[in-house]
Amino acid sequence: MTIVKTVAELEAIYGEIGEASRLKVNDRLTPGYRKLLEASPLMALATCGPEGLDCSPRGDPAQVITIRDERTLLLPDRRGNNRIDSLRNIVRDGRVALLLLIPGSDSTLRINGRAEISVDAEVLASLAMEGKEPRTVIVITIDEIYFQCARALMRAKIWDSSTWPDQTELPTAGSLMRELKQDFDSKSYDRDWPERAKTSMW
Repeated sequence: MTIVKTVAELEAIYGEIGEASRLKVNDRLTPGYRKLLEASPLMALATCGPEGLDCSPRGDPAQVITIRDERTLLLPDRRGNNRIDSLRNIVRDGRVALLLLIPGSDSTLRINGRAEISVDAEVLASLAMEGKEPRTVIVITIDEIYFQCARALMRAKIWDSSTWPDQTELPTAGSLMRELKQDFDSKSYDRDWPERAKTSMW
């Protein structure tokens, strides 16, 4: 297998960046980028730390991230598994990357920036959902924001339900854990999960 080892080799393969790819990058929200962000209920948050990289999904009804101003975004940390991998990384290395999805659209929105974790009482209260405040809020300063071309989602046909796999053929969370621990009670875990999720969503 031939491996590319230098940036110069990469640039020789791919050529120069097109004008549109340079033009679309901005250091703050534009009216159009604001509309895309407001339409996104789901995103991936990438962080880095001493142990390595982490990428986790974040979702909320209608709009996953709140706009504070043209360069500042607020991302509530809702209930989860308490691993806090992303938060551990941010405390030690504030660099973050975001990929936001817009249902039905093949365009995505990318943001690179720096993050801090806030426990400000007013901020937490402003982002409460069904009367429950997030335990922390990730405050993101935008360094770069731009849309990603639609080719990847077009190739994946992600919004075309006729291409989706049969959900009954996919492994459940319980069965995945049973593969790692043979005496794990996968049936009880899978049976109880829907109710457990419903009562611990926020």
